[in-house]
Amino acid sequence: MYRYEGQLVHESHDDDGIIEVIDTQGVRSLHFGSSSRQSSMRLNDPDNLELDYVRAMMAWLLFKETPGNALVIGLGGGSLTKYLLHHYTDIQINVIEYRQSVVKIARSHFNLPLDPRLKIIIDDGGDYLRKRTDTLADHYNLLFLDAFDHEGMAESVRNEAFFDACKSVLTADGIMVLNLWGSDKALFQQVTEWLGRTFKWRLLFLPVANKGNIIGFAFGENVPIVQMKALRTLAIALEENHHSIDFQGFLKEFKRNNAHILNNVISL
Repeated sequence: MYRYEGQLVHESHDDDGIIEVIDTQGVRSLHFGSSSRQSSMRLNDPDNLELDYVRAMMAWLLFKETPGNALVIGLGGGSLTKYLLHHYTDIQINVIEYRQSVVKIARSHFNLPLDPRLKIIIDDGGDYLRKRTDTLADHYNLLFLDAFDHEGMAESVRNEAFFDACKSVLTADGIMVLNLWGSDKALFQQVTEWLGRTFKWRLLFLPVANKGNIIGFAFGENVPIVQMKALRTLAIALEENHHSIDFQGFLKEFKRNNAHILNNVISL
């Protein structure tokens, strides 16, 4: 059976709706009942990052050498989680995923490994963090938020209290990375204001070319301001180890799209 111009290889339902896995020209994608891809994996290169927006989320490497303890809110097919496990032997990752059925599909159809460095928690990401700001205070070096369903950004992470909780669980030199939809201008503006207040406008935004995604980066107070010249040198070195990721292009987009806040993070 064909769907979204590809071959349907799996379809199931849970209390939150439909889950579909589609193969198209060597790429396997996860769908939640619409043509929007929640996650994708190239079948002959499953550990690499297929989607542009997920590659853009790796721009944190320009500001931090290693991930340390990472928290991922929203698993999808697990491409970001797999990539981190593949490249960083010392990493510890906690993933918060609302749907148990999504975890099962990530393991059965998207090569998400059973790995002692990976712990998956079935819970609502917003509720989980808000209840644990004390016990998890200063625990994570990186926090990734990619909590979308077929209707958009999950309701429990669309409030200022959630972003305050994110700040609380990050170390002082930690970085939050979040996938946003620039096409929803009202929500994007609201999230920007919440992030700005919580992180004292130590923010950068990275639009994804020809997509609706805008990747946001929020920096802890102890993340040092970095010279652009040093970042250009680092970008070249990073591309030798991460061949599919255009770190030099990210720097150009940071400069182009963050005129009023760039110097809070990057010095020209």
